[in-house]
Order: sequence, then C-alpha cells, then structure tokens
Amino acid sequence: MSLPRGPLSQLRRGHEELVLGLLRKHGPLSRGELGKLCRLSRTTLYDILAELVATGAVVPAGQQDDGPRGRGRPAETLTLNPGAGQAIGIDFARRALHVAAVNLAHEIVGAASEPHDADLPWERRVDLAERLIGRLGGGDLRLGALSAIGAGVVGPISDPGSEGGPDDAGEPLPHRAQVLLRERFGVPVLLDNNTRLAALGEAIWGAAAGGRDVLYLRLSHGVGGGLVIDGSLHRGAYGLSGEFGHIVVDPGGRPCSCGGTGCLETVASVRAVLDAYRERGGQADDVRGLVEAVGRAEPDALALLAEVGADIGAVLAALCNAVGPGVIVIGGELAETGAALLEPIGRTLDARIMPISRHRVSLRRATLGEAAGALGGIALVLHESPLLSRYPAGPDLAAGAPPPSPRHHNLVKEGS
Repeated sequence: MSLPRGPLSQLRRGHEELVLGLLRKHGPLSRGELGKLCRLSRTTLYDILAELVATGAVVPAGQQDDGPRGRGRPAETLTLNPGAGQAIGIDFARRALHVAAVNLAHEIVGAASEPHDADLPWERRVDLAERLIGRLGGGDLRLGALSAIGAGVVGPISDPGSEGGPDDAGEPLPHRAQVLLRERFGVPVLLDNNTRLAALGEAIWGAAAGGRDVLYLRLSHGVGGGLVIDGSLHRGAYGLSGEFGHIVVDPGGRPCSCGGTGCLETVASVRAVLDAYRERGGQADDVRGLVEAVGRAEPDALALLAEVGADIGAVLAALCNAVGPGVIVIGGELAETGAALLEPIGRTLDARIMPISRHRVSLRRATLGEAAGALGGIALVLHESPLLSRYPAGPDLAAGAPPPSPRHHNLVKEGS
C-alpha cells in the first residue's frame, strides 16, 4: 500500500482509507454494500479492493444473502484482515528500543522491547527494530498493508518527518534512521522527539487520558517531557517544547550534556541518581537495585530520592505556575521507585505552587511503561486523536485522506 507522492497517489490513498474506514466501522460488507456507502464508481472501487486484497489488508469473510438475487451465488463479503499491520511505532531511546503495532482495526497487536548499548550504530538499531517487529503478533503479523512508521528519537525534531538536527559529528542521525527504516520497510517514516511521543501516548491511553492540559515528565537516562495545552500536543518553535531536563536547579552544579551547568538532568537522570547513591555508599547497578533498596527502607536511598524529588518538584511547580496543567504525569525508569520519589515531588509542589492551584493539579504515575513512546509513534501515523489537531500530518499520509474521527481514540484503548 506504499505509493509514491503525487496528486493521483494521494487520491488513491484517500480512496483506500475510505474503504478501510467503512470496513472498520461496519464490519464485513459486500462489494455492493461498499459501493452504496463509499459512492465511488464501480471500476474505482473494484480496483481499490483488488489492491487491498492483494496486499492482504482485506480478506473474504464468507458469503451473505443480500435478498432476492435470482440465480447465482450469494454475495461475497469482505472484512479487514486482523493479522495485517497498518502502523508501527518505534521508540529509539538512548539505551533501549521499543516497538508496537496496530492492525487495520486499530487494535494493538503487540509490543516488544530490548535494551542495547548507548553507542549502538544506527544500522544495528534498525536491525534490532526489524527483528522485534518480526516477533509481533506471534510472528504472524503481515506487513503488506503497512501504511507508515512513526519513530521517536532523542533530541529536538522540528517537524514530524523532517531530517532533524545534526549530531556532534555533523551527521543528521535522525535522518539516517528515517532513511534506513524507509529502505527496510518501503513506507513513509514520521519522526518526532521520543519523549514528546511518550507524552502523547500517556495523554491518549495512559494516566492522563481525557486531560486537556497535561504536563508529562520522563525520568530516564535523559530527562524530558511534553505538554498538552487545551487538548493539543504542543511542539513549540523548532520542536523544542518539553526540554524540562535542561532547566537549571543548581547553578553551581555539574556540567550538563547540553552545555549548561546544574540542569535537572544532572541530578534526576538514571545515571545521576545511581552515581549519587553509590557516592553515599549504596550498591545498585541499575534502577532495579535502587528499587530493592527502597523496598528495604534503606535510609541513604530514601534520603537521596527525597532530595531528587524536591528538585523535580521545584521545576514542576514553576512550570505549573506558568502553564497551569490539570494533570502531571511522571514516567520513565525512575518512576519505578514509587512513593519514595513521588511523595517528595508532591510535597514540594504543594509548597511552591500557587495556593489557588494547589488542589486542582493531580500528580500521577505513568501507566504505559516502556511502550508509551512507541504508542505515541502509532498515534502520529494515524493522526486521528484530537490531541494532534494542531500537529502537521506527514506529507505522505494527510493529503487526500478522509476527515479524522475520534474512533481511533477508543479502539486502540480497548485493544491495549
């Protein structure tokens, strides 16, 4: 179903989506019923259906009696192939890769994750993505009907589908990932910041579902976040919205990868917290070890998380006073420490947020886990959530397609 750009291909793409949408809404239909509903010419409809059947997107559902037909066989009905993938989401995190896929009914058919070294080359990351995608749906997922891939990468992305900015060596790494994925799968690839996609996932299906003003903070190997303002995901100029990890909490603190000093990321990232814990004599090689120390009520672990939570809470309070969210969601690996971190965050919020807002902000822990960014990538491809109403759709996907509906919002939630 991947087609080159151009007015005719976009028109055909719109016709395909119209037919798929009718089957998604009504279930199995005969060609005659589809013709009445879509109002395409018989020749166009049959041509579209032939292509959809050939790619495996649509399969025969059996035969039905459409009423008096005289002689001949009952009308064959067609339905969506539940094993055909329509959209794939990939989260290229710093030290792990996460994938998820939806079928043509917009139901989640699988998700998978695997850690890797931070310096793993892009070619091998894409190899890993291909291998993980091959496992989805029990290895039975068919990709002939795949329409696009939504991929999240670390760092700012000015527009979904853009090349992104160069790394320190001057090479546009996000663009390389985009090109490699296009070569492997033969479909358009939309790029965005992976943490902003995680915010999108949590706002559609996770802890902030239904919220119109949401602040999401991800505490992982990096620290970042996303904003939903008045029901829409906010990108900001040049794709720089959500860089909360680079708000200064200690002007005399440690150097940050951004070139600044004392940023929140220098005290609240996974590495920073584990380093600080070991400096106090604690023993933990990873977040799981820190969580175990919290479970033992180890004083050094609890004291450290109280300090880190206070710094996080101070940043969030300032953001709340500026933006006015109704929901704050804390995600990322460090959120696994639970109340030991969230309670100090909440106490600092109560102390620093404006009194009039104090009881109107809900602090919640993220619920989607590692799959949040990949699910956000799927949402970016389907582009049907109201949260993306002010977000530019990909050039290969938007033109010629039928108007979006809220259907995806409900169906994927049910399938997740």
